[in-house]
Amino acid sequence: MKVLLINGSPHENGCTYTALREAADAMEACGVDTEIVWVGKAPVRGCIACGGCRKAGKCVFDDDMTNRIGELAQTADGFVFGSPVYYAGLNGTVSSLMDRLFYSQGRHFRHKPAAAVVSARRAGTTTALDEIQKYFGLCEMPLVNSSYWTMVHGSKAEDVRMDEEGMQVMRNLGRNMAWLLKCIEAGKQQGIAPEGNEYGVRTNFIR
Repeated sequence: MKVLLINGSPHENGCTYTALREAADAMEACGVDTEIVWVGKAPVRGCIACGGCRKAGKCVFDDDMTNRIGELAQTADGFVFGSPVYYAGLNGTVSSLMDRLFYSQGRHFRHKPAAAVVSARRAGTTTALDEIQKYFGLCEMPLVNSSYWTMVHGSKAEDVRMDEEGMQVMRNLGRNMAWLLKCIEAGKQQGIAPEGNEYGVRTNFIR
């Protein structure tokens, strides 16, 4: 079992990474492999609704980490998306990445557990969490939570490490992810698989 953690902060080893690392360490202590992928500092373009991914099976723009993360997602069993809070929401890099990633390669995420982690100096965390979690809902992904909202606070990594409750929340998140993955694996061994859901019907409300 393996969990892919996405660090959407422009700071490779900053606050968001510190939170993700704490969760990843807890997962590894429970026997789950992890990989933290940094999106980087380069611009990530937004989706232009060209529809090219329907034919290509991936985003037609291949100049950032979007398709690379899509490739990694194929063999991952669970996901954690991390973002710093910008103006009470997730940052533009994560928003653009998730728009294109889930639209072009959502099939690699369906029915796999996911969690959101956000980092803020002070406020705006709950709205950022809500934004990220909406992607999971549309891909039928079980949402993994913790003993409190999955957020940390601080202006730098050292501050986050002093956020004792935040660090506890990250560890519990990691343990909950590991537990759910083990439950899913046990179900598979008993022949339990997702039901055959229906797709393809789309109703427009303006005729």
